Amino acid sequence: MANTSQHRNPTTSTGAPPLKPGDEAPAGTPGTGENICPVCNGSGRVSAKTCVNCSGTGRVTTGIGGG
Repeated sequence: MANTSQHRNPTTSTGAPPLKPGDEAPAGTPGTGENICPVCNGSGRVSAKTCVNCSGTGRVTTGIGGG
């Protein structure tokens, strides 16, 4: 029997996407912002493969400012 369930992007219990390896915090966390992935320089690819740091998005969530 064929699997007829629809594939969905996984989410956390808050409905937000799960953290990528390069994320320092969940998106929307105060004091953070979207940044270009330092591993793939925003391309989402490394050596013709999906960047594992940003999961292929080219972006990571990092802390901003300082203090």
